[in-house]
Amino acid sequence: MAEYEKRWLKAWNERHLFESDPLKGKKKVFVTFPYPYMNGPVHIGHCFSATRVDVYARFKRMQGYNVLFPWSWHWTGETIAGMSYRLEQGDSQVRRAFIEIDGVPAEEVKKFTNPEYLASYYTKVSRRVVQATGFSIDWRREFTTVDPAYKRFIEWQYLRLRELGYVVQGTHPVVWCSLDQSPTGDHDRLEGEGVSPEEFNLLKFKLGDFALVAGTLRPETIFGATNLWVDPDAEYSEARVDEELWIVSSSALRRLAEQKHEVTPTRSFPGADLVGRYATAPLTGASLPILPSGFVDAALATGVVYSVPAHAPYDYTGLRDIQSGRAAVSRRVKEIADRIELISMIEVPGHSQYPAEDAVKKFGIKDSTDARLADATAEVYKEEFHRGVMKANTGFAGLKVSEAKERVSEALAKEGLLTKMHELPQRVVCRCGTRCYVKILENQWFLNYSNEEWKAKTKELLRRASVFPPESREWYNVTIDWLRDWPCARRSGMGTKLPWDKEWIVETLSDSTIYMAFYTINKFVNAERAKPEHLSPEVLDFVLLGRGAAANLAKAAKMSETLLREMRAEFLYWYPVDLRNSGKELIPNHLTFFAFHHEAMFGEKLWPRGFSVNGMIQIEGQRMSKSHGVFVTWKDALEKFGADAVRATVVLAGDGMEDTDWRAKNAEDTKAKVDSLISFVEKNLNGAVRRAPDHLDRWLTSTMNRRIAMVTTSMEEMRTRRAISAALLDVWNDLRWYLHRTEKPRRQTLTEVFSAWVRMLSPFVPFVSEELNRALGGKGLVCTADWPSPKDFPRDDAAELSELVLRKVMDDARNLLKIVKQPRQKLNVYVASDDARSYFVEVAKARARKESLGVVVKRFASLGITPERVVKLQYEAGEELVSMFVSQPDFDEYGLLSEASDFLARELGVRVEVTKAGPQGIHDPGKRAKDALPLKPAFYLE
Repeated sequence: MAEYEKRWLKAWNERHLFESDPLKGKKKVFVTFPYPYMNGPVHIGHCFSATRVDVYARFKRMQGYNVLFPWSWHWTGETIAGMSYRLEQGDSQVRRAFIEIDGVPAEEVKKFTNPEYLASYYTKVSRRVVQATGFSIDWRREFTTVDPAYKRFIEWQYLRLRELGYVVQGTHPVVWCSLDQSPTGDHDRLEGEGVSPEEFNLLKFKLGDFALVAGTLRPETIFGATNLWVDPDAEYSEARVDEELWIVSSSALRRLAEQKHEVTPTRSFPGADLVGRYATAPLTGASLPILPSGFVDAALATGVVYSVPAHAPYDYTGLRDIQSGRAAVSRRVKEIADRIELISMIEVPGHSQYPAEDAVKKFGIKDSTDARLADATAEVYKEEFHRGVMKANTGFAGLKVSEAKERVSEALAKEGLLTKMHELPQRVVCRCGTRCYVKILENQWFLNYSNEEWKAKTKELLRRASVFPPESREWYNVTIDWLRDWPCARRSGMGTKLPWDKEWIVETLSDSTIYMAFYTINKFVNAERAKPEHLSPEVLDFVLLGRGAAANLAKAAKMSETLLREMRAEFLYWYPVDLRNSGKELIPNHLTFFAFHHEAMFGEKLWPRGFSVNGMIQIEGQRMSKSHGVFVTWKDALEKFGADAVRATVVLAGDGMEDTDWRAKNAEDTKAKVDSLISFVEKNLNGAVRRAPDHLDRWLTSTMNRRIAMVTTSMEEMRTRRAISAALLDVWNDLRWYLHRTEKPRRQTLTEVFSAWVRMLSPFVPFVSEELNRALGGKGLVCTADWPSPKDFPRDDAAELSELVLRKVMDDARNLLKIVKQPRQKLNVYVASDDARSYFVEVAKARARKESLGVVVKRFASLGITPERVVKLQYEAGEELVSMFVSQPDFDEYGLLSEASDFLARELGVRVEVTKAGPQGIHDPGKRAKDALPLKPAFYLE
């Protein structure tokens, strides 16, 4: 850490600047960030989302608001316990990750078999990192999700949710870990976050006395089936399933049994025993050969897949692998495969009769091991589902694929050729390392997100809130629509037990929905004014819901009535949450749950006011993955680049929902910029003089007006990248232009601009901003100064127009000089005549009024300038510049360029002579003056 960073951290802490208490009559802003999970160190992804929150918090504080930004740590769930268990079992991969990626000393890792120690270690390390980054956090409110007081808060929440009917007991499919004997939520997974059970169709292919059962999500494709696939190396079984004789993978039998099917295995054998046999397809009656394939996953559905190579890229490449000899199979199997012809059964606009072949060629896929097959498959299935139409050979001619799916399922079920099972469409692996599957669980506790009334109220909450970026709003609504009952408890891991059923522990996403309310009262717990045992359901009812009488409650809880009222007032002052920012990947779970639970627990006046998300961060163009070593810890970034450079780099990285990138080169460049700020300001201020303001000073002042307005608006909309781009880069470029243009920079102008610039930079790079403020002689701390106002910098459109025109002319001249190779002595610049100016203005006004240009063109026909040239020029110049030009009738383009001719000559490296078109007898050897237009002088090189 740089010495000046230590100095300013100490100054902020000594003054307790960010410890926020209610202030009567002062408007508040309450901002939050989802507490990071302590199964590892905070990483650059956390830094990206959280820095945006701190930037906003600092901005609002400078606007005069009383701002609360608290922080805490997530310990609950199976993840931490699972990692400790894997370490205890001797998992070398986990141990290596702790030591080599996280940088934990080996002696400490030995203690990580205790999950509480593991979490506490990472919490201590991460807290130091967050503090060193300069976040404006009120640390008096800090907690972990296993603290006794927090557990009392969660117990209260779930008692009230159950009373409301939002926690129910039922039978539902869940993602299940057999080792933990618990449902596995999103945050308890090594792989498969966001994957939910889907209903698979099981189609029965007759094979002797048995049904060879194949799983699919697309039963309508049975008409294009040419063969079946099995894994020759996997184990399959004959079994009695629900009184029928089935053949499926042996692993499928256990999963079927977990889904309430009656299963009795009779014989097991390798999948190779099925290869070469023929089975009869349902509905079509076609005799289909059974072929071997490496892409069949015996642990997915039944381990049997029917092949539709015309419409499924995996099937197409699998078949071509055998036919081309790429796959090592017996001669008989190859002969069978060689006789197979593709069957086209869906018409898709823009595709050939074989969409799978089209996709394989488009993606450049070589064989069935190519990872791009997943993308090709998704593209084909999406196109067919939304735009495909069934062909005549299906018996459902003209029917949309989306409609045919249901019709075919009904036909199969009617003939007893179809049943259902729940399955995970992708691999899901628990943090303990166990592959998960779908289990139909009885007597499980669920959050009743399928409740239509609750959904409608939650949508209303979102409708009233500010949502950034606006396009994310639809994602919330879609999530609310598809959310069904969510298993809210598990049997293992860390966390809070359900108060009415102690066998269950509230799962990691379900205890993380309204904890922002706990921030408002936890400062009393941390100060030991309130104890965990004081926080009974009745006390929390009073503090958070306003129920009951303080005097009676205080007596029963053996606590001060004054304290009770103080806690209630604290909560009411800070609530509702004004802004919650996170990564977009939390919209399908945490952020939407946050909305659901606030609607349920609190009245409309306390509903959250702002939701904000950003994209996910990549590392050097690759998706961040700890297991693959593509990982940057927040601590490492901080140590290498410093706090301000890290802050600026992540904020500059991205806005909105677009995924962004952490690149070391960008951080190095940003560090260089930030480090040079102080010397840039000091050097130019020392070289400035006292003089009267000229049009360049008025230009810089006017430009600052625009920059301040742009940054302010962008910050209000959580467009932080646009804000820092304007505050740091654009203002710097403005200053460079001013210093380049003027021979004697004016000290008063620079002092005023630098002062505003430092305040604008403070939310983004707070440490260097304090250094700059001190260098400028500013009193106090810049982080508590007033946010600059555009009103402090008068607008001067004429000055801005002058410099815009000058830059444009200079750029046009440079482009001309690049084209002309031979040396030239003089550049003649012909400024538009008064008539050409009038023509230009009248065309612009007519276009703005959406009027015909005919009358204008006729009036100025003698100029010989086509209206197409004028319109094209106005389009290229842009609406803002043209509007500014039209609104300045006294703007003297000739005077501007004449005055700047020496400057232009220095910049262009050639003598410049400025002439106004129109008068007779001007020097015009190239006859170019007639072509001159406003904003577009004509040039002639001599």
